[in-house]
Amino acid sequence: MAILKIARMGHPVLLARAAEVDDLTTPEFARLLADMAETLADSGGVGLAAPQVFASLRVFLFHVPASRSDTGAALPLRAIINPVVTPLSPEKVLGWEGCLSIPGLRAAVPRFRSIRLTGLAPDGARVDEELTGFAARVVQHETDHLDGILYPMRMEDFRYFGYNEELERNPAPLPEI
Repeated sequence: MAILKIARMGHPVLLARAAEVDDLTTPEFARLLADMAETLADSGGVGLAAPQVFASLRVFLFHVPASRSDTGAALPLRAIINPVVTPLSPEKVLGWEGCLSIPGLRAAVPRFRSIRLTGLAPDGARVDEELTGFAARVVQHETDHLDGILYPMRMEDFRYFGYNEELERNPAPLPEI
């Protein structure tokens, strides 16, 4: 396994729609997933999409620590291949997001409160589940990467965009939407 370099905002790989994964069984794909898992663990993040490591494929990894879970229960690390996200209602909520490809910054981004996630697991099993809160936010963020969308493209109010250190020194409550 290896820790991979992370593409930063401005690189064209982050602005392109990633290709569907056709063959889950190749050694190269298994190595990519293992390297992505090691890279994510090293970064301290909660999600990583293949385009962020210069692989334009529709796959991401994510997990939700118990401390960030709405239910208090952790979601273990998993890979989702060829994901499709469907909102379960039109309700959106603002929440803070950062990104490994945009280091040192974060912003308030509107996301659907609850979603249905479908796709494939690495063993080819179908994934079909409903997610809410922080888990839904992470999945929407990572799926956006597969469509060439970075979180600033989703922002509606740039007053809630800044460097992590400044936002920690000068916290602002988020408005309801």
